[in-house]
Amino acid sequence: MSVANKEILLELRGVKTFFPIRSGFFNKVTDHVKAVNDIDLDIYRGETLGLVGESGCGKTTLGKSIIQLVHATDGTMMYDFGESGGGKKDLRKLSKEDEQMLHKRAQIVFQDPYSSLNPSFTIFQSLADPLRHFGVKDKEEQRKIIGDILEAVNMRREYMDRYPHEFSGGQRQRIGIARALCVNPEMVVCDEAVSALDVSIQAQVLNLLMQLKEERNLTYIFITHNLSVVEYISDRIAVMYLGKIVELADTEQIFDNTMHPYTEALLSAIPIVDPDHKHSRIVLEGDVPNPVRPPDGCLFHPRCKKCMEICKKERPKLIKHTVEGKDHFCACHLYDNGLAQNG
Repeated sequence: MSVANKEILLELRGVKTFFPIRSGFFNKVTDHVKAVNDIDLDIYRGETLGLVGESGCGKTTLGKSIIQLVHATDGTMMYDFGESGGGKKDLRKLSKEDEQMLHKRAQIVFQDPYSSLNPSFTIFQSLADPLRHFGVKDKEEQRKIIGDILEAVNMRREYMDRYPHEFSGGQRQRIGIARALCVNPEMVVCDEAVSALDVSIQAQVLNLLMQLKEERNLTYIFITHNLSVVEYISDRIAVMYLGKIVELADTEQIFDNTMHPYTEALLSAIPIVDPDHKHSRIVLEGDVPNPVRPPDGCLFHPRCKKCMEICKKERPKLIKHTVEGKDHFCACHLYDNGLAQNG
């Protein structure tokens, strides 16, 4: 999907989410974990944005900040509620009524299909809770809505009276998707939604998500560390490292015209099935820096084989470049003059 002239659903500017570190007898705040650190990002209505990076890079925190499960520390998050909802509003400054409206419009599918469902509740009870919360009080109407959404995720209506332990992992994740969709949202954050599933089941769930997106005109923020998965499902990909976006472009651009050395390393780790294909793996040395005290200059420079002196002193900005006529954002000093230096 081309994002040219597309409508912006969510506009993030300077978004930061820090977690306080407390110590001492008086439990004073002594420092902060900089989980999300100055994110600028536009999310377009109807697209699937892949959010990728190593574990601990802040992608899940960013997703939870967007749907207000975690509150951002700073920045603006302008969400377009449409004319009927009052237009664009900052998610960090919502009234209680607007928060309720957001929770109906934006939902999440959690990573673990085993812990995301209450084992003492039937599927009907788990899915009826959000319906009651948003005004559907009649039990027969609840059963109809839940039965319809279960059929939409390729499950039988009568399954609503069963308990989570009676289902496989793939079936539970379908139920998790059904729970997210039962209030008819327009945006869904998928937090590692297929990572706990077998590969064959992953393909089924991904195909289901793509089908539901087309049928319901959904917007997805797809958080994962699996680049093969994100290549399959995403329209655009944002690569995160230590709380910041270091590269952002259409999926095809990311894979065919990789710019950032960190993205190159991530792509080199994708397994290649063909034994005759010569595959050069880029091994990153060292560990991810401490998010409490990130390094000066480029955050990636302690692990980068292309590091220059400027990388140790100046933090690169996420700058728009034009590659083959398409926008390609990259935060790397190798491209300060607009010239690719991939050698």
